[in-house]
Amino acid sequence: MDIGGQRFFCSWSGGKDSCLSLWRAVRRKGIPSVLLTMMTEGGERSRSHGLSLEVIQAQADSLEIPLVTRSASWDTYEEVFRETVKEFSADGTSVGVFGDIDLDEHREWCARVCSEAGAQAYHPIWKIPRFDVVREFMDAGFQANIVAVKDGVDKSLLGRPFDRGSVESLLQLGIDPCGEAGEFHTVVTGGPLFPRPLHVSFGQPLLRDGYWFVDARLAVPQVQRHSKPRSSG
Repeated sequence: MDIGGQRFFCSWSGGKDSCLSLWRAVRRKGIPSVLLTMMTEGGERSRSHGLSLEVIQAQADSLEIPLVTRSASWDTYEEVFRETVKEFSADGTSVGVFGDIDLDEHREWCARVCSEAGAQAYHPIWKIPRFDVVREFMDAGFQANIVAVKDGVDKSLLGRPFDRGSVESLLQLGIDPCGEAGEFHTVVTGGPLFPRPLHVSFGQPLLRDGYWFVDARLAVPQVQRHSKPRSSG
């Protein structure tokens, strides 16, 4: 798919894979019109990575891309996502950028839901070898930290920079460096898309829904905003 010149929304988790997919889409001359982040029912945390709205908003502000959040349970996730994509498509944004790498069921879900909403799904890092995904992310100059690990994975990884040292630790634990099966999640704090990097600190680990999360908090107030969140619905 040629994304050049097309307006797109990015399914934004706040983590490394969605960030690298956004980066690739922009470099291929796609036009980012909005970030879409799915939140928990109360709208306070991102549904997948457990990031606060404050952090997600700070990322969007630095990226200078408008943020749209939607609140949903896992039971209502698909319906809410589809209806939101319909809104984007009606406004002329009919391509969705996703960060999936090689899980067929994820790609099929994105394609189906987008098609039902009058849009197309685009996967910029699809079928790239996982080590190459990590290498490209790091070589491009992006920075991230690990903010969640599955219960049973070493909690000492929480809060650590996602760098070659932590990748080596993941490999020693038998976990691939992308965590494509959800073994861990990250928050991106800087890189070539971010004119103003985020400065974050981390709280204490908390077990929730089979994952250990560490709260990422803005350590320095974000003094300038360029994007405004739209209704979390």
